[in-house]
Amino acid sequence: MTYLLEALQARVGEFVSLRRDIHREPELGFEEHRTAALVVDKLQTWGYEVRCGLGGTGVVGTLVRGDGPRRLGLRADMDALPIQEATGAAWSSRRAGVMHACGHDGHTAILLAAARHLAEHGRFDGTLNLIFQPAEEGGGGALRMMADGLFDQHPCDAVFAMHNMPGIAQGRLVLREGPTMASSDYATITLTGHGGHGAMPQHAADPVVAAASLVMALQTVVSRNVDPLQSAVVTVGAINAGRANNVIPASATLELSVRALDREVRALLERRIKALAASQAESFGVVAQVDWRSGYTVLVNTPRETALAREVALELLGSERVTLQGPPLTASEDFAFMLERVPGSYLFIGNGDGDGPGHCMVHNPGYDFNDDNIGLGSAFWVRLAERYLTVEAPRPAA
Repeated sequence: MTYLLEALQARVGEFVSLRRDIHREPELGFEEHRTAALVVDKLQTWGYEVRCGLGGTGVVGTLVRGDGPRRLGLRADMDALPIQEATGAAWSSRRAGVMHACGHDGHTAILLAAARHLAEHGRFDGTLNLIFQPAEEGGGGALRMMADGLFDQHPCDAVFAMHNMPGIAQGRLVLREGPTMASSDYATITLTGHGGHGAMPQHAADPVVAAASLVMALQTVVSRNVDPLQSAVVTVGAINAGRANNVIPASATLELSVRALDREVRALLERRIKALAASQAESFGVVAQVDWRSGYTVLVNTPRETALAREVALELLGSERVTLQGPPLTASEDFAFMLERVPGSYLFIGNGDGDGPGHCMVHNPGYDFNDDNIGLGSAFWVRLAERYLTVEAPRPAA
C-alpha cells in the first residue's frame, strides 16, 4: 500500500490549505453554509452527483462506477464549537467565540482528499456516497439528515466514519468491535420546597439540603445498581440555588450528564435517577420534578464491517501501528444513529501524544487538527472504498 500513501501524500498540500481555510472560517451546527458550499464546489468539479440541504446544510456526493450492487457510505462532520481559540496558529479562527476545536475541519479535508483520488483513479464497481454532515456537536445532524431521507435517497449497505484522537500517536489507527462510544442523556432536576429565614429553618422545607443529599445518593446508581462489569457515568455538573447566606430559597436545580455503553444500562440509569429524585425529595419534605432529555444513543460497531476496516488498516500500516480492539469511550457521537439504521464501523486516528503536535485534547481552546493525518486518513478511505466495492477480475474469453 506504499504507492497509495505516496500518491495521496504527493498532493496533500492542497488539502492542508483547504483544511486551514475551513479552520479560519468555522461555523456552528446547521450554520455550515460556507463549508457546505466549498464541499459542493469540489465534489461537482470532480464529477460527483451532489445533493445539498439534507439536514439543513448537509451534503451528499455520489459516484457510480459499473453496475455493482453494493453501496457504501463514508461520513465526515463539518461543524465547529462555541469556543474562543487560543492556539496562536497562523490559520486561527477569524470568528470570535467559534473554533474547530474537535477536528471536523480535518475530517472534511480527509474525505475530500479521498473523494478526488477516487474520482480520478479509484477502481471500484458500485455506488459511493460521501456524506458531509452538519451539527454533530449536540445538534443531532445525523438524525436530521436521516429524517430528510438520507438513506432513502442514498441507500447504503454499510457506513463508516473516522475521528481524530489526541493522546494517541499521530497516524495510529484504533478500531473496535461492539459498543464503542457511550449514549448521552441530560436531566434537570428541580427541587421545590418552602423558602424561609436562614435562622429559622424549622419553618421552611429546604431544597438545598435535599439537593446536597441527592447529589450523594446519585453516586450510588453506578456503584450499586449498575453491573460492575458495565460502564456508566452520572455527573452532576451544576447546582443552582439561592443567592444569600441567610435566606433558604424555595427551589434548587441540579443539571446532570448521564452516559452508558449499553442500551439496557442506559434505561436503568433513567429509572433509578428518577426514583432517587422522588424518594430523596419526599424524605426532605420537598417535591422533585425531573426534565429528562434523551441525547445520542450508544454507538455500536458491527462485526463484519469492523473486520474489513481492520484488514484495510493492517494493509496500510502493519500491525505495529494498528490497535485492533481499542477501549470504549464515554464520549458520545451521533454517527451512532446512522449505525442503528445501517451496519458499519467508527474508528479513530491518532492526532498526537506526549508534548508533540496534536496532543492537546479536543474541545479545548488550544486544540488543533494534525495535518499529517490527511494523507493517511484519505488513503484509508480510498482503500476501504475499493475493498468494499470490489472490482471483479476480468473473466477469460470463452
